[in-house]
Amino acid sequence: MSADAVMPLSVVIERRATQRQWQDDLWRPVGVLPPATGERGRLLAEGEGWAQFHGGTLNLELFRGETEGYRTNLSQDVPVVYVVLRKNEEPEGLEFEPFMVTACPYEAMNYSDGNDDFVEGVPMPPNVIDWVREFVDLHHVDTPFVKRKNRRKDDHLDKPPPLAGPRGLS
Repeated sequence: MSADAVMPLSVVIERRATQRQWQDDLWRPVGVLPPATGERGRLLAEGEGWAQFHGGTLNLELFRGETEGYRTNLSQDVPVVYVVLRKNEEPEGLEFEPFMVTACPYEAMNYSDGNDDFVEGVPMPPNVIDWVREFVDLHHVDTPFVKRKNRRKDDHLDKPPPLAGPRGLS
């Protein structure tokens, strides 16, 4: 399925040292920016015990059928872009890399259920908020709740069918 609107975003991910004996570093997304030039994995900033990297540029795709999710996201105090991080199987590069970005909390939830992906929301930049809001205003259609009515069971449907008698006997 092709997206109805696309905006490329660069993902900033952070590696932070931990004190856990089974885990040296904690990786998490910390922001999205307009598309950055440069190589994936490029160091952006660092301090004592932490470093931030350009994780790559991914497309934020919007679909007409997901406007309810976008509305839910926009109604939060701080709307977010959900970033899905996946373990990098290549020996070079970052240990975790961005796999996808989405503005739909329901889609993000699908990636957080039962697999090794790590999903976290990062603050949505104001220009992205405006873009998503315009998309929702243009394409959202409210679907009214319609309660289904219970059907009446017909009497003949409640009775079992008659058993067939022996054939060929007269």
